Amino acid sequence: MTVSKRRAAALDALGIPAYLSPMSAALYNSTILRLAASIPHDVRLPAAQATAEKRSPICGSRVTVDVALDAEGRVAALGQEVRACALGQASAALMGAHAIGRSADELDTARDALTAYLSGERDDPGDWPGLDIFLPARAYSARHPSIRLAFEAVADAARDAGRRREAAA
Repeated sequence: MTVSKRRAAALDALGIPAYLSPMSAALYNSTILRLAASIPHDVRLPAAQATAEKRSPICGSRVTVDVALDAEGRVAALGQEVRACALGQASAALMGAHAIGRSADELDTARDALTAYLSGERDDPGDWPGLDIFLPARAYSARHPSIRLAFEAVADAARDAGRRREAAA
């Protein structure tokens, strides 16, 4: 078997089309693709307390997040509309899977930790489950904005909902 046939077979075993480059194969692995296909809370909230939309100027990816907070200021309901590459979709899936019950401060911390992890300022992605899957993306800074979108949007929406609640009190 030739190298190209072995490479194609290995990529096929991971569910990655053989036409993708080695860089793409590392970034768009089966875990990323599986997450991208299973974004939770993928319907906008009809009664959101706040909404934030983030867009990457590099690739055009866009994430819109709606939140409603509970009496303690934690995310009680979440809705999101994700128009992004597989990396942005995978990030939105991880955010959506664990955002319910989080405070604005916790969401800010997760966003900041992810940003620092991607830029190489820290060695781990923080406490948010699953973000270590973006290790291969650290070398490709053009991919970072899409990965950060969902976390930036949910942190902004939660912070805005909290401010609105305080202003109404």
